[in-house]
Amino acid sequence: MRPHVLRAAPDKAGQSALPADAGRVQPRAAPPSITGRHAAGGRAGELWAGLHLPGINPQKLQQLAVCAQRFTPRVSLAPPDGLLLEVQGSLHLFAGVAGLRCALGSECLRLQVQPVLAFAPAALAALVAARAGKPLTVMDPAQLIGQLAPLPLASLRWPPDTLARLARMGVRTIGAALRLPRAGFARRVGREQLAMLDVLTGRMPEARVTFHARERFRRRRELDCELENHALLLAALAPLFADLGAFLRARQCGVVELECRLTHRHVPTTRCVVRLAAPATDVHRLAGLLGERLSALDLPEPARACELRADALVPYLPGSNALWQPGEHGGSAGNEACGLIERLCARLGSEAVHGLTGLPAHRPENAWAPTEPPPAAGRHGAHPGCSAQTPAAGRRPLWLLPAPQPLSVRDGLPRRRGPLRLVSEPERIETGWWDGGEISRDYYTAVDLHGIRLWVFRERAAPHRWFLHGVFG
Repeated sequence: MRPHVLRAAPDKAGQSALPADAGRVQPRAAPPSITGRHAAGGRAGELWAGLHLPGINPQKLQQLAVCAQRFTPRVSLAPPDGLLLEVQGSLHLFAGVAGLRCALGSECLRLQVQPVLAFAPAALAALVAARAGKPLTVMDPAQLIGQLAPLPLASLRWPPDTLARLARMGVRTIGAALRLPRAGFARRVGREQLAMLDVLTGRMPEARVTFHARERFRRRRELDCELENHALLLAALAPLFADLGAFLRARQCGVVELECRLTHRHVPTTRCVVRLAAPATDVHRLAGLLGERLSALDLPEPARACELRADALVPYLPGSNALWQPGEHGGSAGNEACGLIERLCARLGSEAVHGLTGLPAHRPENAWAPTEPPPAAGRHGAHPGCSAQTPAAGRRPLWLLPAPQPLSVRDGLPRRRGPLRLVSEPERIETGWWDGGEISRDYYTAVDLHGIRLWVFRERAAPHRWFLHGVFG
């Protein structure tokens, strides 16, 4: 018998509907390797410069990161000895990669560090090439894997036991690791290492934390002659205050604490600190407050150098002025209260000026505590020196006596330089039985013959004595 032959019906164009390789044996698909998919080489349009700085200390690494911000705003630390810069948008400013490499090298030499510099479309690729001592310049993402393949796996800084296990398998380079099947690599080596290879070759994006230098102001001036006169010292600080004003305006920031340091010949440095009740940018106001503080200091020796410091900078949003002036038609004090607190602190010292804050306690003598001035600095909607925590604060006087003062009594009513008139309903406070300080009192608001409002209470237990506990403002 003749064998049956399977024929395909021709389509409209007269061609067979079966594929051209229908009679061929299809090979078995190989397991996908780590580079089985197309590698994008990082985000489109990015070029990273990786600096390897052997033996650099953390302080100098931070200093170099600050200097590197003049090349690009996207600077990222790779501690303990690495730095990354995204420089695609900066190439035209430095005549390309060659000019940027030269400028970065000069900046490192100025700080007395010897860098290894590499460029690649992926941040980790540039850093690994620099760690391997290869100053590569890879501009095309399609060439990235080929350039990384001969680099040693040790430049990835994987754990030593992982590198030893791969070495026993004959895998010592990045290219050899990339040729391994993905599933087997993840199972035998680890998913974390597989993810790092994906980031290295650009299969996965990498999130890098941008370095932001801490904003602080420090200016020092060597004096032509030693000074001990406070007015002359303040005049010598005038250029430093001018620099401070320009510094704050450029950053839209204010200061809440200002420090002046005076250097002497034989004795330790004199520190003069001015604390503010609200963020300030007016250098004339700051100079006036510092002058008040300096005038209260006794210098142990004439000063030979002065330094102005402002380490704590806060965002400054100038507020609008009210329609009414303070005291007119209910106009609030606003910034005037902050200015008064600052002036008092400058003249008397911070230890002589206190704020008040409310505490969650029922006994009046325990319901408040002194705080350092300013108690409400930096909080919107709060005024220095007060705390609006308890709803009953409107019925309580501002001034409490250190200890309740006994009052004389006639016909069951209290007297103080004459009879007192009770003008409120009683407020009963019974608390403190758990700690030995039990009280049981009925509080009243009373008015004396001169119209002064007083806060008095009557003991609920016999003999029902009356006491003066506070005075309303």
